[in-house]
Amino acid sequence: RGLTDISLLEHFIHLRYVDLSKNKLKDLAPLSSLTQLLWLKVDRNLLTSASMQELPYLQVISFDRNHIVDFEGITHPLLANLSLKENKIETVLGLSHDHLFSLQVLELRGNKINTTAGLGVSKLKKLYLAKNTICSLEGLEEFEQLEILHLRDNKLEALDGFSASMKSLQYLNLRSNGIKSFQEVGRLQVLPVLQALVLMDNPCAQEPDYRLQVLSRLPRLQRLDKETVEEEEREVAEKIRQARKEKEKEK
Repeated sequence: RGLTDISLLEHFIHLRYVDLSKNKLKDLAPLSSLTQLLWLKVDRNLLTSASMQELPYLQVISFDRNHIVDFEGITHPLLANLSLKENKIETVLGLSHDHLFSLQVLELRGNKINTTAGLGVSKLKKLYLAKNTICSLEGLEEFEQLEILHLRDNKLEALDGFSASMKSLQYLNLRSNGIKSFQEVGRLQVLPVLQALVLMDNPCAQEPDYRLQVLSRLPRLQRLDKETVEEEEREVAEKIRQARKEKEKEK
């Protein structure tokens, strides 16, 4: 509606669900009196900051497609789901577990983030980082509860940032990165419960016997790209793995 002023909302202190998407808002200060707010959507506005007064019951916020540059001022204790898709964020520093101890889902697709270092919310279950410029994975060992990690369309060539402490990670999307060698893929062996991996549109996916080479290194996978792993495929991959072991012994 082209709204620039929402000061009238200050009087509606019992509002719980507010959608202000597709306006021209630059300031959310009038919402600070809405202490009962549970759910807030302010997509497609002109916000440069996500900073707001702490709201005690706020559980879901969507700031998609604004001009936000950092995480300053996001401190809502019950916030479980935070979306900042398609903003101008360059660093993940600034989110703190001390303030966001309920956060489980973080959506950061389509920003300008180049590293995962400093993401201080270790209780996350779902983390979406597709369409950024990430070239290094750091600090992931803290994410013991993370189940889904989405890194499609980044600049990754190495996969040395994963850790055995990521004991809940089941789904990993690495589509459209720069992973060339199966040796790098083998580093994912440290992930104890990884079941689904997406690797298509990487250089290594063009290699002959791509699926078998991946499965010979990650035998626990249930799904590779869009296809379920067949038992026959698994048996062939196991033979390749054993042959590779023999070669290594000979060396």
